[in-house]
Amino acid sequence: MSSARKLLVFGGLSLAAWGMLYGLLYAVFVEHQTLDGIGGALATGFTEAASRHTAESQSALTDAAARTYVNVRQVDAHGHWIGLALLLLVLGIAFDRIGFSESVRTWLAAALFLGSILFPLGVLLETWNHGAGPQGVAVVGSALVVVGLCGTACGFARGES
Repeated sequence: MSSARKLLVFGGLSLAAWGMLYGLLYAVFVEHQTLDGIGGALATGFTEAASRHTAESQSALTDAAARTYVNVRQVDAHGHWIGLALLLLVLGIAFDRIGFSESVRTWLAAALFLGSILFPLGVLLETWNHGAGPQGVAVVGSALVVVGLCGTACGFARGES
């Protein structure tokens, strides 16, 4: 088994395990309380709106939107880690068949693995900081995945070396 293939298979397995563990911990310790908070904020917002208390209604609905933003990013990170891990595993099965040298295959595998870590991590970091730093991490991660996939597609189109 080549080093590129090992990186994709074992990296994919590790990333899948991490994504599932993260999702489990989030669901058990955080998500239910978050969903309860969203529901409470929405109920308050609509109750205040029905009572024609516009400022209180707007405040509660803003709180619900902020809680939803965080929840969606947490769930997205978990889902993307697992989905990208499965992609790494599937590619790892046939990765030795792409028409590039071992060093190019290793570089592509490293780009795919690193991007699969960074993209969801950047999305997750956006829950604490809405600035350019976390967005940059997500963009770099997604760019690495796209470049890795484009290179892999070219290698498969080229045929076995």
